[in-house]
Amino acid sequence: MRMSEFATKEIINLADGSRLGQVGDAELLIDEETGRIETILVWPRRKGAGELVIPWSAVRQIGPEVLIVDLRPGDPPLPRVPRAAMPAPRERG
Repeated sequence: MRMSEFATKEIINLADGSRLGQVGDAELLIDEETGRIETILVWPRRKGAGELVIPWSAVRQIGPEVLIVDLRPGDPPLPRVPRAAMPAPRERG
């Protein structure tokens, strides 16, 4: 799948049907050794809120228009990281 196709997908939580954002608006943390996506970082729409951290292991399905994740209320809370605490993106060389 091309990144351009992946970026247009809406992220939906299977547990409650909530819309968490779009992949294109999120940041993907990729393991440099394996090339696999480890985590999806979703920025909330309201200012001042931290980032929602979604482990790739929570992804259940990648459909034509949506990425389904399973974040259950009973699961340990996922950290929200303030944007200022995130490292700056690497420059391409």
